[in-house]
Amino acid sequence: MTILLYVRRKGWPLRRVTVECSHRRVHAEDGEYCETNDRACLDEIRRHILLEGDLTEEQRVRLAYIATRCPIHRTLERVPSILDEVEVAT
Repeated sequence: MTILLYVRRKGWPLRRVTVECSHRRVHAEDGEYCETNDRACLDEIRRHILLEGDLTEEQRVRLAYIATRCPIHRTLERVPSILDEVEVAT
């Protein structure tokens, strides 16, 4: 969404954006897949962005940067505080 808004504002010739994401748990020390101890694991999120259109190299580099400015990307880069509220309806 962030890329599309930016491209529309700039009037760049982008036809389509495809984003594929994957997630896995890896050991903090050696990067191996983790299934046992949650505390020794990190979340690894991989993102592949496919840009379709007649873009210059400079535009592609700029869009790669803009992708990191997405609100979701920025939230996941930080350690978010999660506040749970559980209520029992009667």
